[in-house]
Amino acid sequence: MALNDRLLEDLKDAMRRGDATARETIRLLRSALGYAEIEQRGALSPEAEVAVVQREIKRRREAIEQYERAGRADRAAQEQAELAILQRYLPAMLGEDEIAAAAREVIAQIGAQGARELGKVMGPLMARLRGRAEGATVNRIVRDLLGAG
Repeated sequence: MALNDRLLEDLKDAMRRGDATARETIRLLRSALGYAEIEQRGALSPEAEVAVVQREIKRRREAIEQYERAGRADRAAQEQAELAILQRYLPAMLGEDEIAAAAREVIAQIGAQGARELGKVMGPLMARLRGRAEGATVNRIVRDLLGAG
């Protein structure tokens, strides 16, 4: 099922249940996808849709951090609830073992030897793992493998 179709069905379900948080979060995500389509001047590829979802997730994480620093636990909890809803629309994330295996392959292909070559590894590795792994996790694993940790 296409992401937009799934969002529409989930929106209807949230409205039936009276779940205001899910309803508003899904509406915001649909809006973000719509703006991305306008920007791109056409339909989004599945990878572009995942990128939009990830961008919205990143915004929620940043907001949670800011609200916690400001002592606004109520707003942080609201953002956390939205984050949980948004994460449903990401493809299954890879585990650390799978990320490490892919990182070892890229390191071997490039012939990277140490921490100085982190950038050379991260580019192709993130392209390979796009949408299935968080950049911070990948970076930590690659640093460990290159001995930069």
